[in-house]
Amino acid sequence: MRGKQAGEAMNSRTEDAMTESARDGFAIAGALVVAAVIAVAGSDGTARVADSPVVAVCIAAAFAIQWLAFLFAWTLKTERFFDLTGSLTFLTLAVLALAASGQPDPRALVVALLVGVWAVRLGAFLSLRIGHDGFDRRFTRIRTRFSTFLMTWTLQGLWVSVSFAAGLAAIAASSRVPADGFLAAGVLLWSLGFTMETTADVQKRRFRSDPDNAGRFIRSGLWAWCRHPNYFGEILLWTGIAVAAWPALTGWAHLTLVSPVFVWALLTRISGVPMLEASADRRWGRDADYAAYRARTPCLVPVPPRWQRKPTAG
Repeated sequence: MRGKQAGEAMNSRTEDAMTESARDGFAIAGALVVAAVIAVAGSDGTARVADSPVVAVCIAAAFAIQWLAFLFAWTLKTERFFDLTGSLTFLTLAVLALAASGQPDPRALVVALLVGVWAVRLGAFLSLRIGHDGFDRRFTRIRTRFSTFLMTWTLQGLWVSVSFAAGLAAIAASSRVPADGFLAAGVLLWSLGFTMETTADVQKRRFRSDPDNAGRFIRSGLWAWCRHPNYFGEILLWTGIAVAAWPALTGWAHLTLVSPVFVWALLTRISGVPMLEASADRRWGRDADYAAYRARTPCLVPVPPRWQRKPTAG
């Protein structure tokens, strides 16, 4: 009887593993299809290198970098350089696009600079965080699962490719458009978003470094304006990149303007807000102060505390 139960349990685990592998395979295939569509569309009206469109070359490089890093990560069973690899990929693509597109104009240089500054800041911040924590809890269950671990690195390649798509298309554009109001507006939006994201991250790090705040949730600074100010800043700065890139895009390359929508969907529907909200509910769901904070504080779009609707009693 026990042997039969053990066999059934083993069969169940095998079926679960097969289902998981199939799911991961579909996710990888889907990511590659989306990336291919973006690569083809984003290459419309852009420069070529070795008879290949610069945008397509950059997107192919993004995935190649992730898969090479995956091989080392899988061998070492570590995720410690996952975020750093993503940031370095953005920097690599910015340099590659500038070098391959010939004589870059001010718009191309500004877009590449903005993305580079953001990537350096984010990479340093995330690397310091994982260096302090010693691990990334997102990978606790998947670092030993080949297909899921590979899928995660592949999705990072998709994240880099789609997020940077409009910027890459503008940097590699064959026809140059003089600096204009769109570039100025894009820089302004990027600056606001970058400032908000950076400030929110610094505020949260300082909050967590205070022993008196152990086990508590942050609700001060920008975190009193909304529950995820860093994510709002992230979405805003990529919107700025898209606005700055817009005049340089032609034809199908306009499809790359999906970039900020993709970032919004990723952060609010897939990996960012849902995971953090669920974690917060598990930790403080029965805390009356947290319930009041969640009821009155917007999730994403900042609103000054004095303008927020006060939760009703009962």
